[in-house]
Amino acid sequence: MRVLKPLDRYVLTEWVKIFSGTALGFPLLVIVIDLTEKLDKYLNRSLTPQDIALAYLYGIPDTMFLVMPAAVLFATVFSVGAFTRHSEITAAKASGISFYRFIAPMAIGALLATGIGLGIGAVSPYTNARRVELLKERQFSNRSSRFNFTYASEGGRVYTIAGADVEKRTLDQVVVERKGKDASYPTYFVTARSGKYDERRKRWTLQSGVMHILPTDSMNITVAFDSLRDRRMTEEPRALMASSKVPDEMTYAELGTFIDALERSGSEVGALKVGRMLKIAIPATCVIIMLFGAPLATSTQRGGTAFGVGISLGTTVIFLMLVQLTQAIGSKGLVPPNLAAWLPGIVFGTIGVGLLARVRT
Repeated sequence: MRVLKPLDRYVLTEWVKIFSGTALGFPLLVIVIDLTEKLDKYLNRSLTPQDIALAYLYGIPDTMFLVMPAAVLFATVFSVGAFTRHSEITAAKASGISFYRFIAPMAIGALLATGIGLGIGAVSPYTNARRVELLKERQFSNRSSRFNFTYASEGGRVYTIAGADVEKRTLDQVVVERKGKDASYPTYFVTARSGKYDERRKRWTLQSGVMHILPTDSMNITVAFDSLRDRRMTEEPRALMASSKVPDEMTYAELGTFIDALERSGSEVGALKVGRMLKIAIPATCVIIMLFGAPLATSTQRGGTAFGVGISLGTTVIFLMLVQLTQAIGSKGLVPPNLAAWLPGIVFGTIGVGLLARVRT
């Protein structure tokens, strides 16, 4: 803050006050609404009040990640609207400070919000997994067999399995993949004709297969085996009947590994690719939303606070609708999935540039 001029510090401080209140207030509002709706269901699962409270605490990062652009928008619209109504922007212009220079501290705040969003996005998969565990959301299925599925395990391991039988404790046509980093932690692929679960040792033995170890991109060490006991494959047969981790519980890297495994098995991965890119696109949209909201907010003095709330809520709803729409068109292959994730930002960015160009500086 010392490197900023007094006016910059004042503008940024006012912006941060509103941003902080919104970024923390929205998740609390979501908690109240969700808890009111689902409390009976949680109590029927015999969950303790402590577990429910802790689960919602773990859910805050994911909600904050999603509302970060909305928090930036509210902060920008309300702060610029207040500066406009109190003639502070007019006074700054009279002193030779352009509108673009006046909102520069808000751009710094939006960049900080982007960094915070990326950090929250890296943490939220772990907190989401813990929340699911506390709320017992992932229930095992009563079915005894499952066919042609992919299961994401711990440590970045992905299983592609043609068939699993709980009663016989067997697997058919198994592929185990793990993405490595270097020669000390190499990538490997294990393919096996079948697998058998050892009830006593709580692990699987894979039979009649091949293991490919890839220390580098140009090296492939191949080992054929009659049987292979996998110490890290400890999932019980019944656990494989349940859904594995969902994308919200995977990091950017884990989701990439999961997508690669699904692509090799011939599955559709468009929606997953859009979701993966949104982990970056949503935080980056904070800067775009600020550039969109600042010129738009110069007219909020017409309706005061109510007008500002209307603009902010309306824009937030439109943004969320665009995210849902682009997920749909990206998953269907109408546009490349990675591009689909950036379309809301492109739309708002284009409008924002047009609005900025029309502002009297």
